[in-house]
This record gives sequence, C-alpha cells and structure tokens, in this order.
Amino acid sequence: MFGRGTVKSRILDMLGLSSVKKEIILMGSSETTANHALEKLSEKFKFNKPNHGIAFTISINQIFGARSFKNDRSKESRGADKMYHAITVIIEKGNAEEVIDAATEAGSKGGTIINARGSGIHETSKVFSMEIEPEKELVLILSERDSTDAIVSSIRKKLKIDDPGNGIIFIQDINNTYGLYQ
Repeated sequence: MFGRGTVKSRILDMLGLSSVKKEIILMGSSETTANHALEKLSEKFKFNKPNHGIAFTISINQIFGARSFKNDRSKESRGADKMYHAITVIIEKGNAEEVIDAATEAGSKGGTIINARGSGIHETSKVFSMEIEPEKELVLILSERDSTDAIVSSIRKKLKIDDPGNGIIFIQDINNTYGLYQ
C-alpha cells in the first residue's frame, strides 16, 4: 500500500518536505518467520539508522488463505508485556492531519496516513444512479505504551470520535520493533 509519513522537522517544513511518501507492506507469517524477516529487512534497509523506516510485528489471532501459516508463538511471548502500541484511526478523508496534530499535542512523534474507502451499510450514496463510496483516511501511529492513553484521549476529544460517524480508533499491541527512536 502507499501512504504518507508525517515527519516533524522545522527544516523539512521550511523546504516543504514534511510529508514523505511511504510504502507499507503487510505480511502474515509465523512468529519465527516474522522475526527472521525483520532481522533481514533491518540489515538491508538499515532500520538502526534514523529515518530509514520502521518495521514491527503485531499478533494475528487467526489467518485464512495462507497454506504455510502455523501459529508457533511461544507461551512466554503470548503473555509478555508489550512496550509499544499501534493506534489506528479511521476517519473521513481530509481529517488525517487533525488526527496527527491531536496526537502530536499529546506526545506522539508522527504517524503514517493511508488512503482508504468505507464499505459500511450506510457508507454509500447514489449520484445519477451510481453508488459513491466515501473516501477515508487511515492513520497509523506507533506509541509507547505509557503515552497511548493520552494520545487516544487527545484524538477522541479533538475529532469528537465518540459522536456517531466521526471515526473509529483501535489499539493493538506491538510484539517487536525496528527503527523506533527516542
């Protein structure tokens, strides 16, 4: 998928380069394969250096359509405390920057914006007998566990997420990360 990152840098803002194009890759695999893939990707793309990308793993409860997937998560890793969360916000197109601003006010360092479209039962309207699906934006923010509540509260308040039709937020534990810096 294609998205755009939000880099916070005065110099990049002055040069008009604060919005950076990103490629987002999703892969379903066993924990062993995912950890091996992350190590190899980190070696190739130098995630240990700032601004070279971020890679992370999140748990999948079930996966269908993947012949070789086998859940091999160890009992120890299933119960381990996670240091980071992935905060995903789905909102109407044009509101993603407001989400980033609200998150930044609460301590976030940025996020990635992905174009999407709605498919709920009330999402389509008709114009000249053609169904129009409204465009959405999906904002992905990685946060330290201790900052998650403040970031989510700020987004909920600023965008009035609790009002019907204003968006959805969900939070996932991140198992493993490369490329995140303090």
